[in-house]
Amino acid sequence: MKINEEVLDKTARRCKELGVVIPTFAQLNDPSLIPESVLDRLKETGLMDVDPVNLFRISWRNEPKARGGLFNEGNWIEFPSSLTGVDARIVGMVGRWFPTGAHKVGAGFGCLVPRLVTGRFDPEAHKAVWPSTGNYCRGGAFDCALLGCRAIGILPEEMSRERFEWLEEIGAEIIATPGCESNVKEIYDACWDIRKNRPDCVIFNQFEEFGNPIWHYHVTGPAIERAFRCLNGKNLAGFVSATGSAGTIAAGDYLKGLHPHMKIAAVEALQCPTMLRNGYGAHMIEGIGDKHIPWIHNTRNTDIVTAVDDEQCLSLLRLFNEPEGREVLNSLGVDEHTVGSLGSLGISGICNLIASIRTAKYLGLSGDDVVFTMLTDSVDLYGSRLDEMRQERGEYDANTAWRHAGRYLEAITTDHLREQTLDDRRSLHNLKYFTWVEQQGKTVEELDELWDPAFWDRTYAQVEDWDRLIEAFNARVRSL
Repeated sequence: MKINEEVLDKTARRCKELGVVIPTFAQLNDPSLIPESVLDRLKETGLMDVDPVNLFRISWRNEPKARGGLFNEGNWIEFPSSLTGVDARIVGMVGRWFPTGAHKVGAGFGCLVPRLVTGRFDPEAHKAVWPSTGNYCRGGAFDCALLGCRAIGILPEEMSRERFEWLEEIGAEIIATPGCESNVKEIYDACWDIRKNRPDCVIFNQFEEFGNPIWHYHVTGPAIERAFRCLNGKNLAGFVSATGSAGTIAAGDYLKGLHPHMKIAAVEALQCPTMLRNGYGAHMIEGIGDKHIPWIHNTRNTDIVTAVDDEQCLSLLRLFNEPEGREVLNSLGVDEHTVGSLGSLGISGICNLIASIRTAKYLGLSGDDVVFTMLTDSVDLYGSRLDEMRQERGEYDANTAWRHAGRYLEAITTDHLREQTLDDRRSLHNLKYFTWVEQQGKTVEELDELWDPAFWDRTYAQVEDWDRLIEAFNARVRSL
């Protein structure tokens, strides 16, 4: 990686003034490597504080505390059979205990930091642009605030109000594009406008930036493996993830290296079944993206594709969070601890839970099998959606809760699911052509390279060089 010494020197001085120490990927994976001086600072710092020390909390292993927490083995929910209706053990990795309340702050770190520590991003001259359908631009803006960089968030105008309010509070410039969750092309159009007219901007497009899957491969993947071992799992049978930018699903690449027999299931909205049916449309499952195949999606490792109805997710959001819904779940035998933890599922987390249940049923999994999935964010980011549904559909009562439990939870079937042949996987890969070669300036040679497994091995291996560069940068800051 080329290094710009002049910019790097300025950046180091800036970080010295701000008290910035950048963690390595190894430290984000294993907090035992974090210096005592950093741990002492964390004991006095809130999880959401805009303090550079919170860079070390871009980890799955934060203690679930709002202030002063250190680290644990990880945060997850094992959903009981009384809720899922299957014998297989379904486990969700909880993202609400990251700074910003969502794990996308890690993807932003993986994209920004390698450029920062090589001098290819100048905090004094550049603005970081974060194209997103919600949480990624929040994560990128938070990373920028900790690192003394300026941020621009791009997201569809119909995303939840909480996202816009948060970006305003942290001081990010906001560009709202037309449409909803599925209007990704409009985000790309805004990026092209910025490239042409704002030379001071550097675009970190999560759908094509390899720092996104690299972070998940080296941080999310090991976190899941650690949870599997803590749970004394016998057989890691599956990893289920809504694709979105296709960063998170790269954790499956790591896991498949350890458990070659496991299945990776990619999830999307039924209202826009791009992977399942080459389809299109609009939906309300915020954060999972669609109408194209992300450049960074390793389609060769995708074993199953499945689509989930957004109405199912929204109805379960109410069932899981309205008092009447929780009473019904108790009546169905779901224990109080599990019911109390359901606020840790945002809309996309509910989507992933549904897809995990469906995958377990399709594969005929037993009690010896474990399926992991992702709970990217929590209900904390969707209070406005619950308010909207109360206004549009009326107050939630017991009869509605019973109907939702029966129709949307107990009646989950294996419909809208396809197990992928090699030709199916190649078809997903080929769909990238129409977005990335025809519209976004990639070449056919670059596209063909993505089909080669050796490409992904080389890509994921970069993190060793990145960690050396981070250590060198921190040493430069200390020497000033």
